[in-house]
Amino acid sequence: MSLACAGKFLRVNLTSSQWQEQKIADETVRDYLLGSGLAAKLYYDEMEAPVPPLDPDNPLYVFNGLLTGTFSPTGCRSTWCGRSPLTGIWNEANMGGHWGAELRFSGYDGLVFTGRAEKPVYLWIDGLAGKVEIRSAEHLWGKGHFETVERLRAETDPKAQVASIGPAGENGVRFAGVASGVRGHERLAGRGGMGCLMGSKNLKAIAVRGREKPQYHDPQAFHEFVRAANADIKAGTISMNQFGTSGGMVGAEQYGNLAFSNWRLGNWEGAERISGQRIHDTIWVKHTFCFSCPIGCGKVVDIKDGPYAGVHSHSPEYETLAGLGANLLNDDLDSIAKMNEMCNAYSLDTISTSGVIAFAMEAYEKGLLTPAQTDGLDLTWGNAEAIIALIEKIAHREGIGDLLADGVRAAAEKLGQGAEAFAVHVKGMELPYHDPRAFVSMAVNYATAARGACHLEGLSYWNGWGLIFPDVGPSEIVDRFASSAEQVKMAYDYQTYLSIYNPLGLCKFIAKASVGPGMLADLLNHALGWNWTAQDLMRMGDKLFQLKRLINLRLGVTVADDTLPQRFLTEPRPTGSAAGVLPDLDAMLPIYYDLRGWTGDGVPTEERLASLGLA
Repeated sequence: MSLACAGKFLRVNLTSSQWQEQKIADETVRDYLLGSGLAAKLYYDEMEAPVPPLDPDNPLYVFNGLLTGTFSPTGCRSTWCGRSPLTGIWNEANMGGHWGAELRFSGYDGLVFTGRAEKPVYLWIDGLAGKVEIRSAEHLWGKGHFETVERLRAETDPKAQVASIGPAGENGVRFAGVASGVRGHERLAGRGGMGCLMGSKNLKAIAVRGREKPQYHDPQAFHEFVRAANADIKAGTISMNQFGTSGGMVGAEQYGNLAFSNWRLGNWEGAERISGQRIHDTIWVKHTFCFSCPIGCGKVVDIKDGPYAGVHSHSPEYETLAGLGANLLNDDLDSIAKMNEMCNAYSLDTISTSGVIAFAMEAYEKGLLTPAQTDGLDLTWGNAEAIIALIEKIAHREGIGDLLADGVRAAAEKLGQGAEAFAVHVKGMELPYHDPRAFVSMAVNYATAARGACHLEGLSYWNGWGLIFPDVGPSEIVDRFASSAEQVKMAYDYQTYLSIYNPLGLCKFIAKASVGPGMLADLLNHALGWNWTAQDLMRMGDKLFQLKRLINLRLGVTVADDTLPQRFLTEPRPTGSAAGVLPDLDAMLPIYYDLRGWTGDGVPTEERLASLGLA
């Protein structure tokens, strides 16, 4: 294959302990790219009768993007796909770091797992020796990610890259993710429960090592293009390098974007105390970089004294600080670093974990959960010790943790007594921490995103922060509070554009440097010798978005599911810059459906599908 990718993937049947290589044709790559694009195509073709998420026959797809392992800016991403144990619909969870690049170096673009091993196992891909082995992981079961990495490197290769699940994935926590990397630079494919799916197959880890480097159409021209692109990206993401995503905490509070007390309050004075700037001034140690990344948004923190002394791990990101901090009214920064370390070791998604804890705290406040039901924990807002205890219980499904381990939708259904009214989710996925009342375009994005509530499928709130993309979206900042056709078009455009990132294997943070589809097309052309345009990539983004909608329709999604929690439709923020705003979803969705080429029932029209080659 004359592409930068390897041109093959490994299909593994864990029930029979057998595997086989499958080639990826050039035309398939041009039709779907790789990453979640190819994964969605394979899943759509193979889901003859949709099986429950935790059925052994439910596949797990792990695919690198087309440029993963190359020197493309942030060419490091792998995407973990399948039917979500949390939502029951399509899911893709994306991971940075170095694991994806190493998988490419081992000679594969992806892995497909089916079946269930009789006892815990891990997969070892030794690209140096050209062998694949399924080995026992019984001695690793129950271990956290960090210990698993140390042990597997000792058993395989000191430079092996390891992706693993912790106890949360083993115990069937529906929002368990998959972790990779070493302590201090751990990365998580967090959302939607791919770690739970992995655990249901008794698959503990995947260790990879290789040396096969990608080939390029014109190496010199490609390197020159990347060198110039990296300089522009670096200049446009200086604050990301200095503070990471956590640098946006104070601004988010000022814009009315941050969640407090399960999304009920408008302001909170504690945001500055748990900000990236405060981290930098207190517990920050150094910056870290994913493979081929010019940004360096990763941070290492180290706590030397106090009740959380000994924490040494990746610094909490914005979503973690917003969830385990602001939304729980917890302004103890050191405690959040401890919680983040725990979630990474246990392979827990910090967004869903904090979401279910916020739900539990509101239920406790309303008297729907009593101390007897919480195992004696005092679930008052801001109680860091109780939050830490809940994380432990959720990861091991102990006591109250068993109720919360299935997510807020299931917990509310079991609890009853009106708890559904404050279970904050879309299609079963807990919301990330960007308020659709502060940026109403996000209401459209959350309601229609393929995996449920997902900010990364749209990111249209960036426009309200002053970011303009060339070749896509509005050419100026639009009124962030108006439920207008302009806001809907922006949500539609951004979804379409961002749909190509996971299939390409690139980090969406490069878009913060005003990178548009034109630049990505140029990157692709220099690497592969193609002749694509910005319009070609946007057409691909629409095609893949439509394909995932078709999958979800077959999994039972209807137009009634394209909605938001009532809290965002009927309860405005009481104070702050976004006070009094509510998105008019009823007015915006018909405009969106028309743009996307969907009927009033939310179904893609035959004409639209035919125009995209999906008839």
